[in-house]
Amino acid sequence: MEVILIFISAAIINNFVLSYFLGICPFIGVSNKISSAFSMGIATTFVLTVTAIVSWLIYFMILLPFKLEFLQYVAFILVIASLVQLVEMVIKKVSQPLYRALGIFLPLITTNCAILGLALFIVLRNYSFIESIFFGLGAGTGFTMAITIMAGIREELELANVPDAFKGAPITLIVAGILALAFMGFSGLL
Repeated sequence: MEVILIFISAAIINNFVLSYFLGICPFIGVSNKISSAFSMGIATTFVLTVTAIVSWLIYFMILLPFKLEFLQYVAFILVIASLVQLVEMVIKKVSQPLYRALGIFLPLITTNCAILGLALFIVLRNYSFIESIFFGLGAGTGFTMAITIMAGIREELELANVPDAFKGAPITLIVAGILALAFMGFSGLL
């Protein structure tokens, strides 16, 4: 039951993008089309989940027993960079159109602060191995949900009569703020 609460909390209540404002760059940059946004969400979910697994193992099996906790940032960044390179190579090999659609934002998963935040939250909250997996999966699901909702709204805004002063980035930021307010409504549930 605890892992279900961790999953729901990471996906909806404490959504990384809409509550902590982590991962805003790909959230704003790739949310023009639903298909590319969803693909970016899936890629990020994969990286978040595997990062949760590997960073837990590295921290609790290597760094903590050998009193090397001060190396956690370096270790986590190396894990994230390696995983993103793996994802980039797979997407490039499997789907060239998707690789081109994601463009510069695919390597930017490496610098996505949501992924480093996830690894640090796992240590800070002292999650068990199974809890870490559900936390990573929930965070990825929440990211995918947020970026896909944003892409759907932005596609509809293309057809809407938006005043010239609000076209582009201003309306995108307004919508992101409204989405964040909507997700804050879930915070009273747990």
